[in-house]
Amino acid sequence: MTKIAIVQFKASTDKNKNLTKILNYIKTAAKRGADLCAFPEFMMFYTNSSQSAAELAKQAETANGEFVSSISNAAKENSIFVVGTFYEKSRKKNRVYDTAFLVGKSGKILSTYRKIHLYDALGFKESRKLTAGSKITRPAKTSLGKLGMMICYDLRFPEMSRILASSGSEVLVVPSAWVKGKRKEEHWLTINKTRAIENGCYVVAPDQVGNIYCGRSIVVDPYGKIILDMKKRQGIGIVNISLDELKKTRKALPLLQNRRTDLYNNFKI
Repeated sequence: MTKIAIVQFKASTDKNKNLTKILNYIKTAAKRGADLCAFPEFMMFYTNSSQSAAELAKQAETANGEFVSSISNAAKENSIFVVGTFYEKSRKKNRVYDTAFLVGKSGKILSTYRKIHLYDALGFKESRKLTAGSKITRPAKTSLGKLGMMICYDLRFPEMSRILASSGSEVLVVPSAWVKGKRKEEHWLTINKTRAIENGCYVVAPDQVGNIYCGRSIVVDPYGKIILDMKKRQGIGIVNISLDELKKTRKALPLLQNRRTDLYNNFKI
């Protein structure tokens, strides 16, 4: 069994205030015995509709900047894995990457992933402020198992989770800021459960709450059971995951092995 923590909170527009909260959450998660602390998308700060793309880009940082470095130091001090997100500077004028990162217990950044599917749907257009990443990041080997990363809207594209699972991912961590709306909460729960079931993996999905976001941070086991639901509360949720259970599920329901890729690859439209 491995103990993991997910953090659900309402990010303010103040980067420094959010960072103080984040560092405290990391410390608390470690004190409660967690090996991993996972945070939601846009945890760096909340950008409202009135903030311009130029203003957002001005506050963005590199992976070596103060924001990520402070979190890396906290991971090392507390000997805990951390998955977080930040607005990363890009070469494109007035556009930033929405980037997730995995920090190891040594404080070293083990993996980064730039969101490839921008939320240009249902009245939103993230591409007005963000620029899309250009590749899926391979899963990282950790003491928690092989960990793959996606971000929020990526959940709606099953190809991505399947690529990560077929590349070895046993745990998918999906930092999210799921926008409220008609049936959106139902979509959120259903999609997370589906990604877990079809890939026989754990899905760890920390979400923002408040502002325009719906909360409901969840962890789903490989058989599709929600084993943690944060509902609407801010704070830390702790749950155990088991790679032994994952292996049992994949053996009993060998979906990855039963695929007919010989036929899929030959299909022409």
